[in-house]
Amino acid sequence: MNASVAIQVLPHVDTDEEVIRIVDEVIAYIKSTGLTYYVGPCETAIEGEYEELMEIVKNCQYIAIKAGCPKVAAYVKISFAPEGGVLTIEKKVTKHHI
Repeated sequence: MNASVAIQVLPHVDTDEEVIRIVDEVIAYIKSTGLTYYVGPCETAIEGEYEELMEIVKNCQYIAIKAGCPKVAAYVKISFAPEGGVLTIEKKVTKHHI
């Protein structure tokens, strides 16, 4: 694993229920990738190989549009170490959730 990303998908829709429905579809897609991920209240973190993660980030926008929102924004944070060695989700958050 040489990268991790945190992505917050913000569908431009009229109701909170629609936001939740669309974000849930994006999270279901992330889950389907088989990568390690962590859903937080404002963003989802995913770890893996850089190129694969960039493809997932791109696809998250398409998933949201396909789910019915006419416009989507996303905030993305990227940690990339080409030779490996980025901190894992487990190391970052496990101690806070015991």
